[in-house]
Amino acid sequence: MSVRAVVLAAGKGTRMKSRTPKVFFELCGLPMIAHVLAAVREAGVEDVWVVAAPEARDRIAALGARAVVQEPASGTGHAMQLAMEALPNDGGAVLVVSADMPTAPPQLLREVIEKRAAASSCLALVVARVPLPTNFGRVLRNDGRVKRIVENADASPVERAIDEVNAGIYCFDATALRAQLGALAPRNAQRELYLTDCVGSIVASGGAVETVEALDIADVMGINDRAELAKARAELQRRILERHMLAGVTIVDPLSAYVDAEVRIGADTVIEPHTHLRGATTIGRGCSIGPNTMLVDSSVGDGTRIIYSIVRDSAIGAAASIGPFAHVRGNAAIEDGARIGNFVEVKKSRVGRGAKASHLSYLGDADIGEDANIGAGTITCNFDGKTKNTTKIGKRASIGSNTSLIAPVEIGDDALTGAGSVVTRDVGAGERVAGNPARPLAKKHKADRT
Repeated sequence: MSVRAVVLAAGKGTRMKSRTPKVFFELCGLPMIAHVLAAVREAGVEDVWVVAAPEARDRIAALGARAVVQEPASGTGHAMQLAMEALPNDGGAVLVVSADMPTAPPQLLREVIEKRAAASSCLALVVARVPLPTNFGRVLRNDGRVKRIVENADASPVERAIDEVNAGIYCFDATALRAQLGALAPRNAQRELYLTDCVGSIVASGGAVETVEALDIADVMGINDRAELAKARAELQRRILERHMLAGVTIVDPLSAYVDAEVRIGADTVIEPHTHLRGATTIGRGCSIGPNTMLVDSSVGDGTRIIYSIVRDSAIGAAASIGPFAHVRGNAAIEDGARIGNFVEVKKSRVGRGAKASHLSYLGDADIGEDANIGAGTITCNFDGKTKNTTKIGKRASIGSNTSLIAPVEIGDDALTGAGSVVTRDVGAGERVAGNPARPLAKKHKADRT
């Protein structure tokens, strides 16, 4: 039987005190709702619909789901009425998940889907035992069977003493759900249509309701404010780090390492303390990253060492060395075996295999050949006040300390510039220049050297 999913994401999230919709707050590199969508898909459900506010339609589409607009937001029951109007009326089952539950694991979603199917019931829902007090709705039972759900705002003192709660994850028989949604009425403290009222009406009509207990309450954490957001982020981060460690990555201090959800790390790599790996970063095998290092949307080849540095939107090859205190950015490419040393900035440049810039240099809009050596204090002067210009440095070239290369300029293979040179014109292959402006050095004859 087919299963579709509906993710409820139209809530205003007023307790976040932000103009940003709650479900788009970021956790570990992804918006909150993206974690939920990933869990739904990993649970085996590909046809995903999201009930959202009008302004979120395009962002929902960008995440690969279909949006159903709810305006105004009149409760979860109203949201599901709109969703079921949009979904094909061809039977099957409907998984319902709240978008503010980013820690819900795929296995829990699969379990509730399978529980409903195995029992051929009208509904299976996730319950949990939680410490009191809580804002979760309470599960009311009769002779051990679910009777109905009462929301915290509508519960009596006796009902609020119940620690079994509704987690907000359901799998409905679609036909049974449609039959109950039309009868919903706002008879509650919030004056809204509650999806939870369908539980009681299903039972009253003789339908079967099954439950799946979430044994770890961290799996059903809801987010209503920024304090809860921080707790959820910490839980997701713990899981991400554990996954990498079990896959063969050494994380020296999990309390000070921050790794986003989409980061990929090869086995035998060591992540030192106070390291941030963000976005779509990929790191090869046998690397050493950190301490005090940030990589953002970058790739790193096998066996590379990066220490006390920042790399953004760039590619680092294998067996390269970066840092300490280097900044690589702007789609730079540092090739295999190259070295970028302390206080060197590389922007939108290629540094060829085995090339070195070991100290105190700025390399912007440059192409640096294999095995070239860039002396301390070298600057590619790439901006003329109007446009950015390119510097090209050939293979095995040697650029003396404190050289200024006034772009556009090309330094040929095996060329050399003397210390303190200001290079304003191209330098041919094998040529040696020095001075301000740099001029060719006179060649010495054998007699001159005797």
